[in-house]
This record gives sequence, C-alpha cells and structure tokens, in this order.
Amino acid sequence: MKKYSIILVLGIFISACQNKSQQPIGAVIPILPVIEVQTKDIQGFSSYPVSLEGIVNAEVRAKISGYITNVLVDEGSFVQKGQVLFKLETDALTEDAQAAKANVDVAQVGVDQLEPLVAQKIVSDIQLKAAEAKLTQAKASYKSIVANIDYARIISPVSGYVGRITYRQGSLVNPTNPQPITIVSNTNEVFGYFAMNEADYIDFLQKSQGKTLAEKMKNFPAVQLKMSNGDMYQHEGKIQTVTAQVDPSTGTVSFRAIFPNPEHLLANGSSGTIVIPKIYSQAILLPAEATFELQGKVYVYQVTADNTVHQKIIEVADKIGSVYVVKSGIEPGTKLVAQGIGKLRQNDKISPVPQSIDSLINSLKPVFK
Repeated sequence: MKKYSIILVLGIFISACQNKSQQPIGAVIPILPVIEVQTKDIQGFSSYPVSLEGIVNAEVRAKISGYITNVLVDEGSFVQKGQVLFKLETDALTEDAQAAKANVDVAQVGVDQLEPLVAQKIVSDIQLKAAEAKLTQAKASYKSIVANIDYARIISPVSGYVGRITYRQGSLVNPTNPQPITIVSNTNEVFGYFAMNEADYIDFLQKSQGKTLAEKMKNFPAVQLKMSNGDMYQHEGKIQTVTAQVDPSTGTVSFRAIFPNPEHLLANGSSGTIVIPKIYSQAILLPAEATFELQGKVYVYQVTADNTVHQKIIEVADKIGSVYVVKSGIEPGTKLVAQGIGKLRQNDKISPVPQSIDSLINSLKPVFK
C-alpha cells in the first residue's frame, strides 16, 4: 500500500510539471522576436458602393400631343438652356390658328360696329358687352393655339448633356408618356449616393468632431471615389447630407456626397465605390502575423517575465492592411510574440529577441502619424 502511494504522488508531480510546460525535457527553446505593445495614430478606410448622378437631371417631355418631325440633337451632346431639341408636327395647329385668328377678326368687327351705336344710344350697351365678351373668348382661343404651336418646339430646361433619346422622328409623343423623350444632365458636379449600416453610422457619429450632426458633417474629412475600372478618381469629394434615419427595410442610413467633375469623366448613372477615411487615435496596433484564430476568436501569445508564453484573447476593431487595430484584451507595455507562433503552445518557454513593431509593418508606415 505504501508503494502505491509513492507511485501516486510521483504521478501527480509529473503531471504538474507537464501542465507547467508542454515542451519536452531537453527540447531546444525557440528564439522568437518579441514586441512591446504601443499606441499609435493610424488611418484606415471604409468602402461602400455608390451610384452617381448629375447635380441636375431634367426630364424633357412634350407639353402637347404630336408626331416628332425633327430631332435636332444627338445623345451625349451638350446643350444650353432654352435650346430647341425636338420639333413636333404643327400643320393641324396652324390651320386651327388661322381659323381662330379669323374668329378674332370677326368678333373685332362686331365690337367696332356696335361702339358708335351704343354711343348714340341707338342700341343697348348690353349688346356691346356681349360682343366684347365674344371677342375676349376668341382672342383666348387664338392665344392658346399659338402657345401650342410654340410648345411644338421642345426646348431644354437646363444646360447639360443629352442622355438616351427614347422617342425619335415619327414617334407620337404626349404629356402622359411613361418615359421622357430624353434627360438633360448637368454633370459639372456629381452626387454620390451610398448607404451605411446602422453600426457604421453610429461609429461615424461617435468619431466625428462636433456636437450636432451639422457640425460633424462640416468637420468630416474629404472622401475619395474608386471608379468602376478600379482607378481612384483624381478629385476628392465631400459628404453633404445624411438622412439621419435608419431605413427599417434595409437597416441602413443614406448619405450623399458631391464630387467636382471638370473633365466630365463621371457620367450620370455611373457607379463606383466611395472610400471614407477612418482615423484611430492612439490605438493599439498589432501585425496580423502575431495573432492566430481558434473557434472564431483571435489570440496572441503574451510573454511573461520568466519568458513563458500564455494565450490571450483579444478583440479586433479593424484590420488595415496587415495590421490589426485592437479594441480590447491587451494593454500598452504588454510583450507579445511577434512571429513564429504556429508551433507554440500554452506555457512554452522562449528565448525572446526584442524587435520594433514598426519594422514588422513597413507597408503601413505612410499612414502613421
């Protein structure tokens, strides 16, 4: 019985030694780079799909019914406000105008004949008033027909570029057509419409300077645009408006940015990606290779005073290139294994080699402040 007790105690001792370190006795202690956690300012970016529209998109529609006889512009043409774009057939209107002008002349003759008779009190002034009313009605009818003839000249409501022409020569158009004849867009500047999810919107509010939403919008840094071909647009934009309401159907908040477009490289209806700067002040940064994931959680190996490593869970706020922005889990001054963590286990011993964190994240040096 005494013999078995000795064996049991010895087994407990050996087990305790194994829990303290999983490295075999006599194993070579790995030499690994170790960094000391520091805080820095870093700028990252958030990206959102964006749709682009000219600052003015004016629909061109017919004010009267008629067949298009002349198309005076082509798609993509620049036109001035008031320029004639289309002409409608006016033969019937011209005939109506001639008849209406004749009615005016007849009514005018009737008034001219009655005026001296009324002055001489030969006829009642009631007859004159009736004749004058008839003349007024004839003039209104003639004026309306003349206006319709003028409406047969369809003009551009704004200066800008002509879009797709929906109806061409020979087409019957009227004010109730489901589609406009064309759209004229002013693209000297373009609006960029995009949406943030609710979490990003709250983050936007918390990190933007200012007390009110208007102040935050004013102080928000310039944004960039990645065009559909992957190139970055050369002009920066500015966020102008935000709905400040979460759309219950999508869970997003709508924003509008504006970009200058002097070269007219951006067209109405284009798409792209808006790139919004995200600045982290005095954030804890780690190279991604100093971490590993297990069951959906991110771990690091913390190095203690006796050069033993211990697994520690961290929470990541963002990933910028090859660098993690740490939200919680470690504090400045903590020493961590920077590389070669793939073969380490809990409570292993290492031979640390101090290394600068900057040397491990060279690719992000330009964004540090």
